Amino acid sequence: MKPPCEIVVWYVIPAIRSELAKELMNLGMKQRDVSEIMDITQPAVSQYITDKRGSGIKLDDNTKEMIHEFARQLSDGEATKADLIPRTCIICKNVKTVDVLSQLNIDTSELGEDCQSCLGSEVEIDDE
Repeated sequence: MKPPCEIVVWYVIPAIRSELAKELMNLGMKQRDVSEIMDITQPAVSQYITDKRGSGIKLDDNTKEMIHEFARQLSDGEATKADLIPRTCIICKNVKTVDVLSQLNIDTSELGEDCQSCLGSEVEIDDE
């Protein structure tokens, strides 16, 4: 089984980037502008908005709302490129471990009792 931090890198962060790119595009930004503000390439933006990247998990409504608000702030100039990493971390911490593991069909009983997930919420280990 992959450690939770690897799951974040492979699934959660791409899902957040995908949703953010889509929101910024919906607010009227061009792919080039989205790539500059997100510090990724324009082809990466294209892959995010066409679900070729970042479509491995579905984010809950609360997380999507956080991303929508951040996109609005970026579009309106209330937030800047410097806010990207801290805000992404806040959004990532909002993602529920159990939801992601469930979507990936990962049995949490495989995790050791000392495993602390970096997905935002701790996994409850069944000691039976």
